[in-house]
Amino acid sequence: MTAASDRAVEQLRERILGGEYAPGERLGEVDLAEKLGVSRTPVREALRRLSAEGLVELATNKGARVAEYPREDLDHIFEIRARVEGLAARAAATTASAADIDRLDTIATELKEHSEAGRLTEVYRLNAEYHATLNGLAGSPVVAATVAQLVHASVLVRTLHAFDETARRRSVNHHLEIVAALRARDGDWAEAVMRAHLLSARASLLGPRNTEETA
Repeated sequence: MTAASDRAVEQLRERILGGEYAPGERLGEVDLAEKLGVSRTPVREALRRLSAEGLVELATNKGARVAEYPREDLDHIFEIRARVEGLAARAAATTASAADIDRLDTIATELKEHSEAGRLTEVYRLNAEYHATLNGLAGSPVVAATVAQLVHASVLVRTLHAFDETARRRSVNHHLEIVAALRARDGDWAEAVMRAHLLSARASLLGPRNTEETA
């Protein structure tokens, strides 16, 4: 990896997440090299790295395209996560030790600080760590495996970029409220906040649900 490829990765990731390139849009190496101000080699490396993140799809003899996730699939992902991670939060209210809860509190507090400073890379990292830690406290390999199958890095990053200031504040406060629920050993409270947390994230990413979905 070189400084040029690192720069190409950052710029292309930002352009994809910012909506400059639409889901399914072809990403030509020559065009990207010109727009990013680098040679084709860093572009090729950037496409490989973004493919590993799930933001780009690479197909033999077809080149690269922006990865696309149907709205219906994303809707189902968040619905299932809300149910499964809600149950994990409920279980953690019983199984988590005081040290476990302190660890979650530290992660949530650091996440809030980075969010307020606008450091999205750190927010993404800590958000993933928070959820993985909490799901692990449920004591069920099935929960961890189920969430791992549903959560793709690109979906998480897209969601964070879809948050406005109000949504970001609500999200980080949910993390802290779940910690409070765990300290109170209140499974009902923990589950309710986790469900609200993920369903509000769904709304930020997908917008209002249509009449048929809410009927």
